Amino acid sequence: MEKDLLKIEIIKEYFNKKQIYYTKHFLNRIHKRNISIEDIKLAIKAGKIIEYYYNDFPYPSCLILGYTLNNIAIHIVCGIKDNMLYMITAYYPDEEKWINDMEKRRN
Repeated sequence: MEKDLLKIEIIKEYFNKKQIYYTKHFLNRIHKRNISIEDIKLAIKAGKIIEYYYNDFPYPSCLILGYTLNNIAIHIVCGIKDNMLYMITAYYPDEEKWINDMEKRRN
């Protein structure tokens, strides 16, 4: 079951093995938001899962909190299916929507 794969250790393993599919949406968003693949790599390497989206279509996904090379918080949405890590989107969290640690949504 895909949701059993949503563990940070497995995500890191797929990323390190380059078993990654960058969706067109992901590539467009990181370009538009000026986020580098190096920032993504670092954020995943030291990141942690802060939310799970088990009912996402076409496969379960999760939200990772990590930090860029400049120590700026970044959120990455990814999922796993068929032995591939699907990169869905990445963004800098909005302080108006997230509590200071960027780990919890404001109510």
